[in-house]
Amino acid sequence: MSDTIKALVERLINENKVMFFSKSYCPFCKNAKNILNTKGIQFKAFEIDLETDGAQTVPNIFVNKQHLGGNSDLIAANDNGKLDTMLKSRSEL
Repeated sequence: MSDTIKALVERLINENKVMFFSKSYCPFCKNAKNILNTKGIQFKAFEIDLETDGAQTVPNIFVNKQHLGGNSDLIAANDNGKLDTMLKSRSEL
């Protein structure tokens, strides 16, 4: 990954409470976005397949600058309350 892309990724993670790296056609990404939308969670999505310098596995979701993981990680975090805890962690500082 180039320094330019690393800087972009870091900036996006730092500027967005929930940052979602995705591919527009990925069914797991669509499922994860649906979970976030159903909960009313605002997020920034970066569709890497639509960019010239693509990336690796998706989805990759960051909450309050912490890497949550992918679709199955989001499902588990939503089910066990970790997602809500991660969302609150920075807003209480």
